[in-house]
Amino acid sequence: MTRTDAPTDDRARCAWANGSPTMVRYHDEEWGRPAHDDRYLFEMLVLEGAQAGLSWSTVLNKRENYRAALDDFAVAKIAEYGQDKLDDLLTDAGIVRNRLKIASLVKNARGFLAVREEFGSFDAYLWQWTGGVPVVSRPGPGDPPLPRTELSDRISKDLKKRGFTFVGTTITYAYLQGTGVVDDHAAECWVAAAGTS
Repeated sequence: MTRTDAPTDDRARCAWANGSPTMVRYHDEEWGRPAHDDRYLFEMLVLEGAQAGLSWSTVLNKRENYRAALDDFAVAKIAEYGQDKLDDLLTDAGIVRNRLKIASLVKNARGFLAVREEFGSFDAYLWQWTGGVPVVSRPGPGDPPLPRTELSDRISKDLKKRGFTFVGTTITYAYLQGTGVVDDHAAECWVAAAGTS
């Protein structure tokens, strides 16, 4: 279960992370850290797609509800969801109840499995875009956050070609940040200074 108690230190963090204990913990323990586990990579794909038009804190606060509703993000099970299950999800107040986002669960699960079949793992597919090495940038104070990059444009285009939905370039860029393919911890952030991302 995700812990909601935040560290009580005064370390400098990326500005977006200071909204709640849940956001602080996500920032400190996950964001920008290279991820290679396919189950986690699928979980983040679902959550980033659910975020479209919403704040990340809204989705992060629903994460445990998503785990319960979606069989702990078991991609093979989700790929087999029928209309009855999707209709049930539309009534679940614990998740984002958007018809298109819920329909995307099955499409994206099937696309994920197809990529895994082709590349051996989704991890192998995702990290081949950067040669297995995170893309590191260190925004300075006052630098506006990037909504997309040429890399996210290319991956988004490829995912769409493979049948994925809710993978526009902005969502894809957030996904790359969340899974550590891109490390955008601010220069003054303790994670960047510690070199632990």
